[in-house]
Amino acid sequence: MSASAKKLPGAVEAIAMPFLNTLIAFLLSGLLIWALGEDPFYALSLLFDGAFGYQEGIGYTFYYATNFIFTGLAVSVAYHAGHFNIGGEGQAMLGGLGLTLAVFWLGDTAPVLSVIIAILGAALFGGAWAFIPAWLQATRGSHIVITTIMFNFIASALLAYLLVGPLQRPGGQMPESSDFPEGAGLMKFDELMSVLGFSFEQSPLNVSFLIALLMALAVWFLLTRTRFGYEMRVAGKNQNAAAFAGVSVPRVTIIALMMSGALAGMMGLNELLGEQLRLIGNFTLGYGFVGIAVAFMGRNHPLGIVLAAILFGVLYQGGAEIAFEITTISSDMIVVVQGLVIIFAGAMPHLMRKPVTAAYARLIGKGAA
Repeated sequence: MSASAKKLPGAVEAIAMPFLNTLIAFLLSGLLIWALGEDPFYALSLLFDGAFGYQEGIGYTFYYATNFIFTGLAVSVAYHAGHFNIGGEGQAMLGGLGLTLAVFWLGDTAPVLSVIIAILGAALFGGAWAFIPAWLQATRGSHIVITTIMFNFIASALLAYLLVGPLQRPGGQMPESSDFPEGAGLMKFDELMSVLGFSFEQSPLNVSFLIALLMALAVWFLLTRTRFGYEMRVAGKNQNAAAFAGVSVPRVTIIALMMSGALAGMMGLNELLGEQLRLIGNFTLGYGFVGIAVAFMGRNHPLGIVLAAILFGVLYQGGAEIAFEITTISSDMIVVVQGLVIIFAGAMPHLMRKPVTAAYARLIGKGAA
């Protein structure tokens, strides 16, 4: 059997391959920093020190990672069903609108209940926004990539209209709503640690991170332990074979894409219900698109997505530390580093497959001998 034909073990496929691709991206980033006349090893130390060197930095790292977990899971669920959902941005915007309406509906009378309804509202509005592209794909054959991209623009325009009109803060000049009622928000992580008897520095990190981890576990259970998850994976591999086996491909398409939209919609829990405590324009900040890279870097496995999301949290928080400490490295250069990671780990996941497969084949051959 040739080296290229040998199948890599799951651990090598899920861990070693992304690690090597990310290492290449960091090496190229180091060369760019060196070309600017700076020490790449010092920049690397700043990156990890800014992300994990102190409690506030850790809080920001996992705060950013929370957004990527939600959007990465959203992309992954659709991908397992054979579809490429690029509408995470718009679905997150509508999720933010749903949770805002829930908070303003119940926040003054029942703050705790309003938070619970807001979580459901975020998922419901995000899933509902994905329904129309899903229905068009399932019943009319419309390309899901095109429709979800278009719905991003529609969602952005709708949110802009609401925030300069019906939902705008009274007397305000910015595209934002009034503040949420007192008590209508998610507990911050430092507050949770204080309740448990520990101390933690203040940061935007809140319990939506725990909700994101719970969603990752739920997605894993759905894909590996349920009949519908099996139907999703079969339909994602071969729709004709799935239909021949009795699977309703249109039903799987609609439900899977609505679940994808619901996960994207829950991103607003972290940004709005956990930190901003009001609805603001453009709060998604491109997290929906980065979620695509997170999903593919994590090989569309929930655990891999969580790890990839944390890596991007490191890049966001640690990159800000580098830009602050080294004046010759601007925030644009940090975006370049992030782009290199996306290219090598997300867009070119099989770059190192041939040498890794050949090395593994030689290793197995020596073991057999």
